[in-house]
Amino acid sequence: MPTATVLHRIHCMRLLSAAAEAIGGTTRKNEKVRILADYFHHRTVAEAAASAVFLSGRAFPAYDETTLQVGGALIWQTLKDITSKSDASMTAAYRRHGDLGSATYDLLLPIAPPDSTLNVLDVERCFREIAAVRGPASKSTLIRELLLKATALEAKYLVKIMTGELRIGLKESLVEEAVAKAYQSPSAEVQRANMLLGDIAETLRLASSHRLAEARMRLFHPLGFMLASPVENASEAFEYFHDAAVEDKYDGIRAQAHIGKLPNVATEERVVRLFSRTLDNITDSFPELAAPLTDFAEDIILDGEIVAWRHGRALPFSELQKRLGRKTVTEKMMRDVPVCYIAFDVLYANGELALDLPLRGRQALLDRIFAGAGHRHRERIRDVQGKFEFEPAIEHDDHQHVAAIRAPVLRADSPEHLDQLFDAAQARGNEGLMIKDPNSPYAPGRRGKSWLKLKRELATLDVVVTAVEWGHGKRAGVLSDYTFAVRDGERLVNVGKAYSGLTDKEIAEMTQWFLDHTIVDHGFWREVDPSIVLEVAFNAVMRSDRHESGFALRFPRILRLRPDKSPADADTLGRVREIFDRQKISYPNVV
Repeated sequence: MPTATVLHRIHCMRLLSAAAEAIGGTTRKNEKVRILADYFHHRTVAEAAASAVFLSGRAFPAYDETTLQVGGALIWQTLKDITSKSDASMTAAYRRHGDLGSATYDLLLPIAPPDSTLNVLDVERCFREIAAVRGPASKSTLIRELLLKATALEAKYLVKIMTGELRIGLKESLVEEAVAKAYQSPSAEVQRANMLLGDIAETLRLASSHRLAEARMRLFHPLGFMLASPVENASEAFEYFHDAAVEDKYDGIRAQAHIGKLPNVATEERVVRLFSRTLDNITDSFPELAAPLTDFAEDIILDGEIVAWRHGRALPFSELQKRLGRKTVTEKMMRDVPVCYIAFDVLYANGELALDLPLRGRQALLDRIFAGAGHRHRERIRDVQGKFEFEPAIEHDDHQHVAAIRAPVLRADSPEHLDQLFDAAQARGNEGLMIKDPNSPYAPGRRGKSWLKLKRELATLDVVVTAVEWGHGKRAGVLSDYTFAVRDGERLVNVGKAYSGLTDKEIAEMTQWFLDHTIVDHGFWREVDPSIVLEVAFNAVMRSDRHESGFALRFPRILRLRPDKSPADADTLGRVREIFDRQKISYPNVV
């Protein structure tokens, strides 16, 4: 191992890449932490701080709303311009790894310089420049300049960071452990500081000078979401706890709402930021939620669900999907698909984190928050707690609808009672139930047995595989993503795509079969002989223009291969319509 003096003379991006390569080369958690802690220890604090962000898989700290706005297609084209490689050569490099960063290494190795003078602080500045310029041409120019300065290994990790696909088995929690080890700080203090700040770089700087206690909560960066574990039935749920807080499980998208005053801004105006479970900022997709949510009197962080909402009830996900991914949300969209924020937990209020409070304490705090909401938009905030009104009698018109609701909570003390509540939830058109331990703290980013979810599959279908794709990461060398179809007369029409449910052995065997039965090879994906029948489960059927069938299955999962069935035994498009129409019994206004 080089001495500290020698390490400081080696340019930092080279060492960062070498450390990342070593981390990716071991499966041992403690070894990953040791490698990273040693790297931090031998860098300046500024270099280590920038590196901590990069090795968390980001170009910028979590709290920072800056984005590179650079996609894989732009990097792909830039690499093609640099290397003058053919499409076939580029595709072959990608397929060897299923990873754009690793493909970059292969493509640039023959032409990249053997050494470079790149420092992580240079990279940090360059990323800021890329984020600031507009247009793909300007961004591509900066990316090209950066990659041409780098060694092949440095370029590999530059691309991985830019695409957010580090894939070296290094979660941010391990980066936190490495910071603690490098600067001899308690792991719990590092973890808490990073959660409060949303900035692993600032957390590292505080740890380096033993000032972690100075960390204060910074709004407008998402905390990890507490997750639920599935149970098969009501009896299983009561194996974990016997006094259950019960809520409907709504068919929407999980969202964390941050409400308060922006830091370092002179105005007293209060703002709202909404974050999805993937920690993406989705505020602009739901502009009508901003006004009522800002009427809460204090700085708060809520956990809840955004649902399509009409006539006092949640609509199926297929309605909400019409609002997702839209760059511009028009007044017509908001009228056609009104939405509601259903709050069921609170993570921060009155200047204090509420995570360590038991659920019953957080529920009481949430009641108080709704009771204290302002009155400018009072007609658009409803606290139905205490009345257990799952369907408030509030009519919708073109100008007004319920925009924020306190999720009703019931209690169940037996499996039989839970079954009754489950049937009632499904009768309301909701997915099922959330069953929670009233004594449980909020555990960000963890899936335990304190929160349980009970839902039943809508149906299963026997479908035919029509196309397959190469997988990613650990599945880079196998065909693991299956597009499937149902019968429509003499033809097959696609209704969905699934990649989970089969064992590694089954996927390996099917990969060889699909390679031997390819009709057309498109590089990343293949049209295959439609002979393989699968049984798939799903949560709902949605209208969709993505497939020729006009429908798509929501959350399809492969239950098993059906070698006992031929394509002639597959289900029909008529069966899909029948399931879709059965859903509409609960939603007469949905078309």
